[in-house]
Order: sequence, then structure tokens, then C-alpha cells
Amino acid sequence: MSGGGAAPGPGSSPAACRFAHYFVLCGIDADSGLEPDELAVLYQWLEANRHGGSQDAANTTSGENFDQSPLRRTFKSKVLAHYPQNIEWNPFDQDAVNMLCMPKGLSFRTQADNRDPQFHSFIITREDGSRTYGFVLTFYEEVTSKQICTAMQTLYQMHNAEHYASSSCSMDSLASSIDEGDTTSLSKLQRCNSYDISRDTLYVSKSICLITPLPFMQACKKFLVQLCRAVTSQQPPPLPLESYIHNILYEVPLPPPGRSLKFYGVYEPIVCQRPGPNELPLSDYPLREAFELLGLESLVQLFTCVLLEMQILLYSQDYQRLMTVAEGITTLLFPFQWQHVYVPILPASLLHFLDAPVPYLMGLQSKEGTDRSKLELPQEANLCFVDIDNHFIELPEEFPQFPNKVDFIQELSEVLLQFGIPPEGSLHGSESATQLKNLVMKDLVNDRKNGNISPNSISMYELLKGNETIARLQALAKRSGVTVEKMDLSASLGEKEKDLKLQCEEAELRDYQLNVQLREVFANRFTQMFADYESFVIQSAQDMESWLTNREQMQNFDKASFLCDQPEPHLPFLSRFIETQMFATFIDNKIMSQWEEKDPLLRVFDSRIEKIGLYNVRAPTLRTSIYQKCSTLKEAAQSVEQRLMKMDHTAIHPHLLDMKIGQGKYEQGFFPKLQSDVLATGPTNNNRWVSRSATTQRRKDRLRQHSEHVGLDNDLREVCGLPSWDVGCRATS
Repeated sequence: MSGGGAAPGPGSSPAACRFAHYFVLCGIDADSGLEPDELAVLYQWLEANRHGGSQDAANTTSGENFDQSPLRRTFKSKVLAHYPQNIEWNPFDQDAVNMLCMPKGLSFRTQADNRDPQFHSFIITREDGSRTYGFVLTFYEEVTSKQICTAMQTLYQMHNAEHYASSSCSMDSLASSIDEGDTTSLSKLQRCNSYDISRDTLYVSKSICLITPLPFMQACKKFLVQLCRAVTSQQPPPLPLESYIHNILYEVPLPPPGRSLKFYGVYEPIVCQRPGPNELPLSDYPLREAFELLGLESLVQLFTCVLLEMQILLYSQDYQRLMTVAEGITTLLFPFQWQHVYVPILPASLLHFLDAPVPYLMGLQSKEGTDRSKLELPQEANLCFVDIDNHFIELPEEFPQFPNKVDFIQELSEVLLQFGIPPEGSLHGSESATQLKNLVMKDLVNDRKNGNISPNSISMYELLKGNETIARLQALAKRSGVTVEKMDLSASLGEKEKDLKLQCEEAELRDYQLNVQLREVFANRFTQMFADYESFVIQSAQDMESWLTNREQMQNFDKASFLCDQPEPHLPFLSRFIETQMFATFIDNKIMSQWEEKDPLLRVFDSRIEKIGLYNVRAPTLRTSIYQKCSTLKEAAQSVEQRLMKMDHTAIHPHLLDMKIGQGKYEQGFFPKLQSDVLATGPTNNNRWVSRSATTQRRKDRLRQHSEHVGLDNDLREVCGLPSWDVGCRATS
């Protein structure tokens, strides 16, 4: 299941229990200059072939396309640095990371273009099926190399000579080279579609990335945003950037199951929490965004297609939207897991995967101005096409409905509305929709009928108007010259409420609570549908070896008897679902559990079935189609809130490292060249953070940091096999 991530077992390497495995920097190689991206050229060639075009449409020999503005072409990026160099059990794949950090290669801009940083994430799946997660922030740096600026000027001269000499030069061809959505005059189009080395400032994209074993998306995004903010700030950061990167790589551990952790970015603390062993697995991608983008009805339809293992193609201009929907929908599968091809961001070099006659869940970046009618896809009867940006889903043929779909959608609607989210989605996540949602949330917060009071100062008279005693006091105060028109309610909060101040933002807490409540509703559906599944499992083998040997010939589940026990309206869906690979794997895991440790997802699912069995004793023959709502919503939300109310653990603070003087000097707007020697390896028992010649002040700083540090408890060290230095619990002078 996506987003789960079992805790490393005993004997794991220290790196296995660190929050982050790698820090990566991708960008332009100043030595090699501008190189056309071969993957982009290949993509153009494939697209030309799919549309019946000629190779002239994508010149594969030179990689040049003179119909396209040089500022809109794709150039080759490179992994400029990564730390540490390698982790034995999770080797660094340079080509894959470079391709996924900068899927479109290098991007160039001028001062006239939008250069806001962009965040996205990706997944790398290893051969054994385990996953690591990448979180990327892409920003723009000014190009200082005269060689590259001159090369871009030359490309524009060639482009203009080819483009404007052609009689086909038109408004349409000119508009195609700028970002979709710009509605300007022809003169402005021409101005934005040009580069003059004597007039314009050239910028190029650069990416910073964290690769982690678990999907702590929110925490990683905050850390990267703070790094970027430190680079662009007028004032240098409190410590060199190496200190913060070293800290998150080597001194911030994974929070133990059921615990929360605070660590420190450049400017602000960052918190994350991890579900306990009996809770739903970790999922940090906001389901709110997935529901807003697709709407409840479409998302349930997509969910059903995934359960039946159809071909799923997600389509969006935004890479993070592809990841959000893909990770969100697979998270909802609990206790089942997607067993087939899973590529939320499909690289251009793998475009031919779309022709594979197997189930897949893939995400394809849409091109500007390209709609569904222009996208040639395999004519498969079981293809589910999801245009995320346009709020559109194209369903396969002969599509069965999810059991109790109407009641199911109604229950999900109630959860969404409690969080101010319209079930039909919110205008594709547009700015106007965001503003509307904020207004709704503000109304809910200020709704005094619900017992809520605005945190801002309010009119005391308006609040208490109608109370005669208060009115007389108001009049007396007025005659005495005392003003009580405004009252700051924050001063009236008791000490207890102050002590329970959230360690994260209110919006972040609500996202966590919404995530877990929506997932509980989905999980409850499977708990109800398969409450008696164990009665139909056929355990014919006496030992694991004989079962593995004869696995293909054995029947492991009595499908006929199971279906006979089901309500008739559920049969169209269930008869197909129990034939899927994900259901077969689920039953295999159940059989294997009699000989080895139970799969974590199966263990949580079985415990839930046992729990409802205590309150709802029934014979299989008495099963009905009566819809039973989830009863664990409040409990699940409280578990998350309690972990975020008070931190269980605090990682050691970033601190000064033994660095060479004069290197990595701060220069606003430029990410510094990091000192590799201090980032290549973590702390050692022999040399903590300071050498013997360290100053007295640095010793004092270190002791202060240690006194503030809340050490991880012994059970985490035993589970992970961590030495005390690796979790920041050992003090040395």
C-alpha cells in the first residue's frame, strides 16, 4: 500500500531509521553548457509518430525545433551534488533521480516571466516492491555564465531567422510558444517570446530534493521552502546551509510508530507524526486536494476502477497533481495494495508503456493546449482516463458500481462538509475556489452558534447586547470615561488552553484529521464487506514449503460460497473484485501468516474485524445489504490531534560544523556550493560536532542544545539498532 512503510526491523542500519536518506541538487552544468534534452527529443519524435507526422517535426539529429522558442525548449539537466554518496541498502540512482527531479529538464526564464518556486514529489520503486519518496522544490537562479547567455542569444537569432522568414508565422504559432493562459497583445507576445543579452536577465531552473523512506510530504516541503527562503533572503541564514542539511540527513530520526517529532528548519520548527501500529498506515498527501480536484462522484468512480485493476491514466499539466491523485487513490485501497505498474509521473522515455496490455496506474503530463481529443491512446475497453485539470473522467465499458454507492457517497459528503469542502469539488482548485473555501472556513470559525469565537478582537457591546446588567455597566463605564468597546479575547484564555497550543498550523491539523476520517470511511466499507472472509479461506497445505511449491494449482479461497453469502446488488462488483491480483495477494498473505509474521496491513485489518465482531455477532447467512456507517471517525481524529498537541520527541538542533573558512559564502539569490567533506558522512563516536580546539562558546551552545533536546526512548533504538549518536541522545564535551 502506498504510503505505508513498515518500520525497519532489528539489526537495520542506522541510515534506515533516519528521516532523510539523500539531499540532492540538480541544475545546469556550466562546463557542458546548453545541451538539448535527449528525452524531450525522443518524446517529440514519439508524438510525431503517434500523430502520423514525419521526423521533421522533431529533428532527432540535432535536437533543435526552430518552431519553438528557445526559452521554451528543454535542455539537459544534471545531478550537481548528492549527499551522502551512497547508502548500501538504498543505492543512489543518478539517472532516475535527475529525470524525476527535473522531468522537463532545464527551464529558462527572463525577468518578464513568472519565476515562483514550484514543488512536486515522486516515487522510486525498487525491484522488491519497496518505495522511496522524493520531494523537490524548483526555483530560478540568474545565469552568470557569459557562455550560456551568448548561446541562448545565438539560439534566438537562429530561431528568429527561421521563424519570421516563414510565411506561416502567425499569431497562433507565436502564442504556442508561451505559457497557456496568457492573453496579451501581439507586441507583448513578441516581447515575452524573445531574449536580448543586452536588455534581459536570464534565469535557469535549479532543484533541491530530499529522498526519504516514508512519505512525510508536508515536513519535507516546509524544510525545502525554508532552504529556498534562506537563499533568496536579503540577510544570510543564522547558520551555513550545510548545518541544516547535515542535521536532517544524519541527526533527525524517523518518529517511532504512534509518536510525533519536532525538528528544525532554517527559520521555524517542523513537526510530523506517524500512526501507531493499530492505525491506518502513514499517508501525508492531502486527500482534500484530490477531492477538490476531481469531486466526490468522480473520485469514487476512479476508486472503483482501481479496485478492478483497470488501466488508469491520470492527465495534468502539474506533476504534483498527478502525485496527489495517484497517492491519494492508492492510499484508500487499505487493506489491499496495487500490484501492477505504478508510475505517477511517466517519463518521456517510457511513453510506450501506455500500449502495454496490462493493468497500470500512470500519470502523464499534458501539453499546453492539448485536450483529450488530440491525445491518441490505445483503444482499450478497460481504460479509465482522468483529466485532472478539467475535472473530467472517461470511464471504461461495462462498469459495475461500488456496493452501497449512494449511501457511501452520502457518508463521505458529510465528512467533507464538516471541513467546509463541497462534495462536487471546488472549481479545479482555482484561485477563486481557494478564496471561496477560505471564506467558508472563516464563517465556520466565526459562527457563534457553533460555540466558536473569532480569535480577533470583537465588539464587546455587540457580543453582549441584550443583557440588562451588562448594559447598565456599559453606561456607567461610559459616564466614567472608561472605554470597553473592544476586548482581546486571547487574554481571557486559561492557562490550560495555552498549554495545549498546537505545534502545527490549524489548517495542517485539519488536513491531517480530514485525511484520517476519509480513510476510515473507506476502510470501514471493506471491513463490513469482508467481515467473514476468513471463513472462506482454504488452508490446504500443512507447511509453507509445500504451499509455495503447489501455489498455482491450489484454490485458496472459496469464491462460490463467498458470493452466495453476499447481497445480490453487490455481486456485479464483488464477482470481479475477488478475481483481481490485489485480492489474491491479500488471501496469500493471510495463508502465509500461519507460518510467518503477519503482514502489517493484514494485522490491522484483522484487528478491526475482531473489534466489530465483539459488538455485532451474526451468522454469515444473516448478512444483509443494510449500510453501516463508520463509528471510529472521532477516535481517529483525536489520535492525530493528541500527537500534534504535544511533541513526543524533539531532534537535536542544527549546529555549526567544522567547515573551511571562506567557502560557501552567502550570495543572495544563489544556492551556494556546499562543502562536500562535511556532508558526505554523519557524526562519529570519535568526533561529534566539534574538534578538541573548539571554542568555549561553541561548547556552551552545544550543551544548551542538548539540554533542550528530548531524546528518543530506548524502544526506538532497539527497533532500529541505532547508536545513541545517530538520534542525538548522547552528550559529549
